[in-house]
Amino acid sequence: MLPRSKEFMQIIDAILESPFVTSDPKKACVFVPQIDLLNQNNLKVDMIDRCLSALPLWNNGENHLLFNMLPGSTPNYATKLEINRGNSILAGSGLDISTYRMNFDISIPLFNPLTHHYTYTHKNNKRDWLLVSSQIGIDPAHREQLERVTERSRGVLVLSRCEGDFNFTERCNLRGVYHYPAILSSVTFCLVLRVSRFSQTILSEAMQHGCIPVIAMDSYVLPFVDVIDWKRVVIRVEESRLIEIVEILERIGSDRILEMQSQVLFIWDKYFKSMREITLATLQIINDRVFPYDVKSYEDWNELQVPIKDPLFLPVRPLKHNGFTAVILSYDRITSLFDLIRKISAAPSLSKVLVIWNNQKKQPPPTSNWPNINVPLRILQTPRNSLHNRFYPYAEIETEAILSLDDDILMLTIDELEFAYQVWREFPDRLVGFPSRLHLWNNKTDSWKYESEWTSSISMVLTGASFYHKYYSFAYTKYLPQKLKLWIDENMNCEDIAMNFIIANLTGKAPLKVGPRKKFKCSTASCINSDMLSADLAHMVERSECITQFVHAFGRMPLKSVEFRAAPVLYKDKEYFSFTKYSNIGSL
Repeated sequence: MLPRSKEFMQIIDAILESPFVTSDPKKACVFVPQIDLLNQNNLKVDMIDRCLSALPLWNNGENHLLFNMLPGSTPNYATKLEINRGNSILAGSGLDISTYRMNFDISIPLFNPLTHHYTYTHKNNKRDWLLVSSQIGIDPAHREQLERVTERSRGVLVLSRCEGDFNFTERCNLRGVYHYPAILSSVTFCLVLRVSRFSQTILSEAMQHGCIPVIAMDSYVLPFVDVIDWKRVVIRVEESRLIEIVEILERIGSDRILEMQSQVLFIWDKYFKSMREITLATLQIINDRVFPYDVKSYEDWNELQVPIKDPLFLPVRPLKHNGFTAVILSYDRITSLFDLIRKISAAPSLSKVLVIWNNQKKQPPPTSNWPNINVPLRILQTPRNSLHNRFYPYAEIETEAILSLDDDILMLTIDELEFAYQVWREFPDRLVGFPSRLHLWNNKTDSWKYESEWTSSISMVLTGASFYHKYYSFAYTKYLPQKLKLWIDENMNCEDIAMNFIIANLTGKAPLKVGPRKKFKCSTASCINSDMLSADLAHMVERSECITQFVHAFGRMPLKSVEFRAAPVLYKDKEYFSFTKYSNIGSL
């Protein structure tokens, strides 16, 4: 048996674990020979040709898929696998427009096992360098042009091989030694130039570090070009305009840079980060060609997805009235919790109260101590203290409407709750609530800002007092990226922002604020205002960082701003308050 690399075995494992595999040759549309062709340098071409032609189903390569990442050999380094491939489909790296057969071959990225386990941690949007060239062995004419560019701009970093034995983790220039690929995370744009091979790892390494690739290779066919919208990911510059590279990049606005960085990280994570992702994307493209009636859409390939576009299949008319379930997240503020339960129990539409006891060190009070109310009251003690527990789709929730409450929200009136519930019935796909917030872009710091000051615009409603459809509990639990769940657990913050992102990403709509009330301050002895997290400046800074993290994970900013609030009467129209059904609606 011919030797097989670790990477090729990962391809085989991905195929065997994929939904596309079948053990019946009569049912198969495509065959993948278990012959490792990833690196042409390791192949004896005559032997490979004999092995392929000896395959029982080869048929001159008809309906066969071959994987290759390093085509060609010294000194010419062809851009395609130089074996007798017959009519087989090539999934290859480093293809150019002369060797790529459109709608037949598949261009794939070159995987680098040396950087596979490197973890890039996004800290902020400010990067030290505008542009870096870090490739080894670039064309001397290109290097001469780059040296002229660096004379005019201090924001350009040109690196090359260090003296002595080659070390992949180091790059050098006259200023010193730079750690590679870590240096890429300090640069906004990463230059990708022709070297002896068209097949290069720099594209994947740059994307892994959130560095926007600048492709100056006129004939290069980008990976998965059939399905990925590369205009959202890379900047393409003609090789003849390399001398103008800084002027071209400086014309790109900060908003677009942030969007491209988000998309870069999203595409790398979904299609580039391992042999498994590369293989599955390749198979999906083949599947789309074989079954054109069931192809993945542009959004499926290029947007952070949750499975249902119209998630609730909601009717135009209001949902049938069956009340709402109040889900209260609590830890140990017994007095304010009991006061809250007694207060909301007077709401006519209340169907059930579910208390999520998030304290594992202390048992909830005995049953006899809890308030006596006229609706069912259930207490669930969670196995660990996590903010995600408030959004878990508990079986005890039987209504479609959920009222999410913190245990210190005692300022709301029954009229406010009832009116908000009726608004939610009219807009059951929205997050409907009271405390509102806004996301802003700060041009000075090039970062997102979480704004809590009173403005006419809102883009978030805090889940400490809000109504939402119970489907969103399923969506939050199942589809929120795991790295965001870990972030929230580590920081014990921002689960409410995450729910806003989930709903906005699903619906493309803004939340709805109810009533005129500005402030939501606790005034009880057991809940002192100075104790509230939202009063802490560090907390606000952390929530701004949460927004930045979420934007990168979602691949875009899904939140929508709106200048709107729902109220039972016109603004400041005091005359009609005495006639409306909801007269005690709170005040500014």
